[in-house]
Amino acid sequence: MDYSKLDIKELLTHTPGELTDMGICPTCLDRQTNHSLYGDDTKLKTYEDEDIECLFVPNPRSNGHMMISTKKHYHDLSEAPDYLNEKIIRFSSAYMKILKEVYLCERVYLCTMSDGPMNHYHVQLIPRYAFEERGSKNFVKARQKYVFDKEKFELVKQKITEYAKSN
Repeated sequence: MDYSKLDIKELLTHTPGELTDMGICPTCLDRQTNHSLYGDDTKLKTYEDEDIECLFVPNPRSNGHMMISTKKHYHDLSEAPDYLNEKIIRFSSAYMKILKEVYLCERVYLCTMSDGPMNHYHVQLIPRYAFEERGSKNFVKARQKYVFDKEKFELVKQKITEYAKSN
């Protein structure tokens, strides 16, 4: 999306939800304004290529909560080309294995919910730990503050980089 004709400073005063309701994709706006909306994602991003970016969620529902986002704007899975959806599923599977190993979680749930008139296609990977109850309530757990764990971050990044090189 091209936001050059709009007042960017004014747009950046709105929350991501408000932008979505206005028909503006906050993810695309953030990328076009050098991360002015969401901020520096250096300590979140574990992988990026020409199609996708993968990062820890800045307001996770669980420790180790990640997302995989398309670089190009699509509203949801049904709009994206098959090769891209297949790539996202492959990376999701790899991340699920990595998260189980690094975070010692019991399961990793995969979901996508691109809701609203304008949203950016992404999938979320939400770890569930053995001490947590199973079920769909894990998709709506309270959000928490992201806590950077350098050791785990580097290990996840290393393992997904190795995966990407071999596939």
